Amino acid sequence: MEKRYFQKEIETMSVEEIKKLQSEKLVKQVKHVYENVEYYRSLMDEKGVKPEDIKGIEDLHKLPFLSKADLRDAYPYGLLAKPLDECVRIQSTSGTTGRRVIAFYTQKDIDLWEDCCARAIVAAGGTNKDVCQVAYGYGLFTGGPGLNGGSHRVGCLTLPMSSGNTERQIQFMMDLSATIICCTPSYAAYIGETLKEQGYTPDQIPLKAGIFGAEAWTEEMRQNIQETLGIKAYDIYGLTETSGPGVAFECEEQTGMHINEDHFLAEIIDPDTGEVLPEGTKGELVFTALDKEAFPLLRYRTRDICVLTRKPCSCGRTHIKMSKPMGRSDDMMIIRGVNVFPSQIETVLLQEGYQPNYQIIVDRKNNTDTFDVNVEMNPDQFTDTVGALTALEKSLAGAMKTMLGINPAVHLVPPKSIARSEGKAVRVIDKRKLV
Repeated sequence: MEKRYFQKEIETMSVEEIKKLQSEKLVKQVKHVYENVEYYRSLMDEKGVKPEDIKGIEDLHKLPFLSKADLRDAYPYGLLAKPLDECVRIQSTSGTTGRRVIAFYTQKDIDLWEDCCARAIVAAGGTNKDVCQVAYGYGLFTGGPGLNGGSHRVGCLTLPMSSGNTERQIQFMMDLSATIICCTPSYAAYIGETLKEQGYTPDQIPLKAGIFGAEAWTEEMRQNIQETLGIKAYDIYGLTETSGPGVAFECEEQTGMHINEDHFLAEIIDPDTGEVLPEGTKGELVFTALDKEAFPLLRYRTRDICVLTRKPCSCGRTHIKMSKPMGRSDDMMIIRGVNVFPSQIETVLLQEGYQPNYQIIVDRKNNTDTFDVNVEMNPDQFTDTVGALTALEKSLAGAMKTMLGINPAVHLVPPKSIARSEGKAVRVIDKRKLV
């Protein structure tokens, strides 16, 4: 099969060339930030670092970190590095844990972001002959605008559907023969479930590929989506803080996401000590935006846990790969002293033959954590016979305990009794935080 790239010269440049380019850009970016962002300049001064101390990527470790707390403290304009009259757009996070994070963009910032998303679409097999259905949310959320722009860059006929209204999504998909869909994995699974209920088989669905992100999802969930929709499902990664989706994307190998290293410099650190870890070690992902003009974050702690590798890829791309995030250092739940990630629950469910429709409820009673997992039964598993239900719950709880090292109270509930999400799925209700 012919290998396709959106920007071949950049995507296949040698590692030596990549590192040389990164060093050149880093030196310029540090100077730009120091001169224009008082908040970060004070962090550098506090650490005793000057722009002239940064001569290349080997000096990156000398710079201070930024965290989401810094972004909230500097809200709204404290990290802006360009005059407002040079900024043309903002995007924003949901603000579910306090102040929103607002990211600013110059036109150049948007152009580079859309190039990154275009690379992801081409890596998934997209060309100007494709019909790309963008079912991420639009507006302040980066998913819709990013993939919309990338689709335009590739030359696809773009369906700017936004999220929700599943009946309309399916109508446009079938009537206009959409070949690529971009949305959250949980919404892709929901669309697949709805199509199946309507009697469609995978060979009747025009889609060939899906680009899914904004949520944690497992390999088992990928297989489920691929089988239901008859597609290849590709992962995409990004954060509002660093531009949005397209920071990294999967190729045909589906073995991790290539980071767009000409724009984003990645490190892995020990989340507790901040020490930079060697390639191949699991730790917290940190990004430095090398090109962003308006909102150029240096050493931004993503809180995502993953592994980086430069193992050669059959697609021919040379940019470093990041694994699918294995959880988050801040979203991780500590239950009775045990670290628990929702993705671990999902893995068990899919291995045991259940759909990933579940909800985790954590509470604290009499100074002890309670850990309940509500799981939907498949229609063919549904039973209201007490003994049979108890046996299934016990079996599933045992599988979860093997994975987690902690015993949850599993409650099997009827099919479709857990509310479906057309955006990001709400998987965890931690009532301990409400006390």
